[in-house]
Amino acid sequence: MKKLSLILPCILCIPWLSQADPAVLKTEYIYDTGPYPSIHATTIVETPTGMVSAWFGGTAERNPDVCIWVSRLVDGKWTESVETANGVQPDGMRHPTWNPVLFQPRGAPLMLFYKVGPSPSTWWGELKTSTDGGKTWSAARKLPEGIFGPIKNKPVQLKNGDILCPTSNETDTKPSEWAIYFERSSDLGKTWERTKLLHDGLQVSAIQPSILFLGGDKLQAVGRTRQGKVFQIQSEDAGRTWGEISLTELPNPNSGTDAVTLKDGQHLLIYNHTSKGRSPLNLALSKDGKVWEAALVLEDEPKKEFSYPAIIQTSDGLVHITYTWKRLKVKHVVVDPAKLTLKPIVDGQWPQ
Repeated sequence: MKKLSLILPCILCIPWLSQADPAVLKTEYIYDTGPYPSIHATTIVETPTGMVSAWFGGTAERNPDVCIWVSRLVDGKWTESVETANGVQPDGMRHPTWNPVLFQPRGAPLMLFYKVGPSPSTWWGELKTSTDGGKTWSAARKLPEGIFGPIKNKPVQLKNGDILCPTSNETDTKPSEWAIYFERSSDLGKTWERTKLLHDGLQVSAIQPSILFLGGDKLQAVGRTRQGKVFQIQSEDAGRTWGEISLTELPNPNSGTDAVTLKDGQHLLIYNHTSKGRSPLNLALSKDGKVWEAALVLEDEPKKEFSYPAIIQTSDGLVHITYTWKRLKVKHVVVDPAKLTLKPIVDGQWPQ
């Protein structure tokens, strides 16, 4: 009995045990140690053979040694990450790689989009494919001039098979003009077309969209801005033309977000619900893409970074999330959306 009385108070004082949410089925780090002191920009996908995740890792973001690393979930465990792409050029010059995005089209090879170059204003897009669920990969293929692929968040595949990539542009002017647009391929990435830039990039400086399905041909995109709020924009014709960009009431500290439309038509948004810093990391739900409700706080440690999330729903109905954990590790969380407890967000304030 003495041992129990000593142990029990210690257990109760651990925050993640006392505040466990029934909607969270699993939390884990995809790796314990890796050949890279810093990581960022996670992505996750379900393939016919299992889950695959990727991120960029190296000494620090922007450094030439930063590569794309891939891990697969096999028999319940994540494999050791494998360097899958790097920025080494034919002449020996080496550039950093950025923002991998995994995407599984219907009945086609797995796609890995990523960027190569010294900076977001000078990078270019590259694409690799895998026919075996991420075990092996094709040679890198540079995307056509002016086509970058999805900048941070996953594409969507429309009913007609078109792949629609949420894309954005950052100029090297001062201030940099941040503007979103969309790229489309009707032949699994062989050829591409794109919209024009959808706004001036200054009044609303927006990048890194995510695409939501509102029913029929109606789409909505949401994402990151420099104006302290999450942006939104809608299309009535499956992404060929778009309306006017605007700001929501949800805060954004100039940090990446992601979103997904669930099978039941509801939408989940993962983001930092704060105007400054990259903590906390929050999950919100909307039934219509307009009104968002508080669903979950995944991380809430002051002055730490929990950022650049990715979110998908798998064939079993569960939601999988990955994100940068303090720039040191990739965190993976599994959520049952049916068990989320919702509270209203009033005037952009997260409920206590």
